[in-house]
Amino acid sequence: MVALLLLLLLIAILFGVGFAAHLLWVAAVVLFIVWLIGFVARGADRRWYRW
Repeated sequence: MVALLLLLLLIAILFGVGFAAHLLWVAAVVLFIVWLIGFVARGADRRWYRW
């Protein structure tokens, strides 16, 4: 019984980590596309950000 609970806990933790990692990859790809659009729209020699 304890082994089953530990196995279920391990599965839940691994699922949570995998889901979070997938969301981070999606966010990274979206931010890269936004950066690339801004870089191409303004050219390589000019800044497109304001900080």
